[in-house]
Amino acid sequence: MKMMPLRHKGIDASQLVLGSMSMGGGWNTNPVTQEHVLEAERAVDAAREVGINMFDHADIYTFGKAEETFGKLLQAQPSLREEIIIQSKCGIRLQDGDLPGRYDFSKEHILNSVDGILSRLGTEYIDILLLHRPDPLMEPEEIAEALTLLKSAGKVRHFGVSNMNVGQIEFLQRSLPYPIIVNQLQMSLSHLHFVDEVVFVNQGAGTKVNFGAGLLEFSQMQDIQLQAWSPLSQGIFTGKDVSDQPEHIQAAAKLVQDMAEEKDTTREAIVLGWLMRHPAMIQPVIGTINPERIKATGDAVRQGQLMTRDEWYKLYVTARGPRLP
Repeated sequence: MKMMPLRHKGIDASQLVLGSMSMGGGWNTNPVTQEHVLEAERAVDAAREVGINMFDHADIYTFGKAEETFGKLLQAQPSLREEIIIQSKCGIRLQDGDLPGRYDFSKEHILNSVDGILSRLGTEYIDILLLHRPDPLMEPEEIAEALTLLKSAGKVRHFGVSNMNVGQIEFLQRSLPYPIIVNQLQMSLSHLHFVDEVVFVNQGAGTKVNFGAGLLEFSQMQDIQLQAWSPLSQGIFTGKDVSDQPEHIQAAAKLVQDMAEEKDTTREAIVLGWLMRHPAMIQPVIGTINPERIKATGDAVRQGQLMTRDEWYKLYVTARGPRLP
């Protein structure tokens, strides 16, 4: 059986990741409370119950409160740190006074960001650091200096990116002394560009596809772990009211429900299993911290393994609407 790229690199990560964007009580300046910590603890317990051992963060999530909340959880359970894999991201700077929201891959910002991440999490290291969104002003040599310092200080063990195409990854990698091992992108039944880019080569329909050409193939050749953010499409296939959605989305939601009933599983398991059925061994990052929704993902790995080619294509074509040429 194929292995996830992360496991090829000795990182024993689960095929599902729990995202932390909803931790910490929201995007406001209110302080973290004990209830927020208990909420995060319930989410982590539910995740571990279904075999999830990897947790995704970013320095900006709920203005840093997501990491702070998770850090308080780790402080209360010291042994947990060595049992899990922690990934965080930096490079996005939020609006600050007259300065707009922007991206920053400068050496100073990367180093300061990681120090902040470690302080909020209350840990000496993170397993993986991702550069969050491409910075038009990025200079690979400067980034390499920052990552070298982080690696040599034991603050970060591995590095990756998020939302980058082939050219950007190659541009960075030529100067980096360490391999880029992750690329996190939006991929789901409602965001099908990653499949359409493959299908619509030499077709006019391909002009409307917004996904890096050759990125799937490149990632598999370079053993880069593809991670999918927003893989559950904010619930539109798993129970959310879709009466105001286009007909093809309604049809896809009905198909997911029918398949879940037929296979005696959850709709979440079908939606995530569809992603994981792909040969790239995509690793979904689920964004909910609702324990029941997390537990509903527990059968996803198995459903991905069991899903047939016909079932996979039926979900894809139904979700995209127009039939394939």
